[in-house]
Amino acid sequence: MIIEQQPVGQQIFGEKDGKPVTLYTIKNKWGFQVSCIDYGCIITEILSPDRTGKLENVVLSLDTLEEYQRDVHFLGAVAGRFAGRIKDGSADIAGRNYQLDRNSNGHHLHGGGSGWHSVVWHSAPFEEADGAGVEFSYTSPDGEGGYPGKLDMTIRYFVKDDANELIISYEGTADCDTLLNPTNHSYFNLSGKLKRDVLEHNVKIPSDAYLELDGELLPTGKLLPVDNSVFDLRNGMKINEAVEADHPQTEIAGNGYDHPFVLDQSGGNPIILSDPESGRQLSVTTTEPAVVLYTGNGLKGPYTLRGTKAGNYMGLCLETQKLPDSPRHTQFASAILKQGENFHSETKFSFTVQE
Repeated sequence: MIIEQQPVGQQIFGEKDGKPVTLYTIKNKWGFQVSCIDYGCIITEILSPDRTGKLENVVLSLDTLEEYQRDVHFLGAVAGRFAGRIKDGSADIAGRNYQLDRNSNGHHLHGGGSGWHSVVWHSAPFEEADGAGVEFSYTSPDGEGGYPGKLDMTIRYFVKDDANELIISYEGTADCDTLLNPTNHSYFNLSGKLKRDVLEHNVKIPSDAYLELDGELLPTGKLLPVDNSVFDLRNGMKINEAVEADHPQTEIAGNGYDHPFVLDQSGGNPIILSDPESGRQLSVTTTEPAVVLYTGNGLKGPYTLRGTKAGNYMGLCLETQKLPDSPRHTQFASAILKQGENFHSETKFSFTVQE
């Protein structure tokens, strides 16, 4: 059913350090809806239809700003300046070593404790001929999290009016060489309203190689072929096959995936996540060279997700980005943004239904 297109809705979600935090709701003519807040650019809700047309939330969510401030799983947030781990928080940039914030077992993770997930961004709704969205902007000061240079960042969440599609784009410029490797850290569960975990979800990734991890979930530097392994997702595989697999890499990750996959972008094939029971399907395309698939192996804890007790495998992340720990591995694509250069990245999330 087509509904009348409304402008981007907004309301106050809370307050941080005297700054109001705004909740935005972007809706298209089919009722598909994305809600987000300007604290951490967090996506708080995505309403997508199942095969019967029922609209339900398909991302892990919390109810209050205070819960998001306590959250350690980066639920729905933008991770930056650098998504993923950097060993010992040590990064060589333009011939100089920088010590970044060590916020994860002595290593740097997702921009550090003061990363972009924990700041209030300037935000404004916008409308275009084919849809509407929210634009977030933030100036990351020199030295924030240990990073060099002042970095001006803009992130746009755009919802198409004629398709159930969310496009996330990132733009950035810096006044000196620095690191930049952002991603969105939403956890998807296509069952709708957390009716089930994601173990029966099927995931398909066009990748011939994945990154080997050590016992601290840091890249060893080795790219391993996916052939004849539980990491061969080219034709699709259920998540529970990885959980039940007797494989040293899935065991390191806590019985599941927490691994970067190098994307084969030559054929333009998307990443596909599907839930056979609800019929929902998510297709992901990106300009980035890799995706980190995290299957929520460590989500269990003494908290609730909108009234549902948190447990492992309640959701999974598809973090499109450059490879983590790239400052330590020169064979990886560089995540250094040169002074005066323009950074651009885009990832498209398309929701459809399987009959």
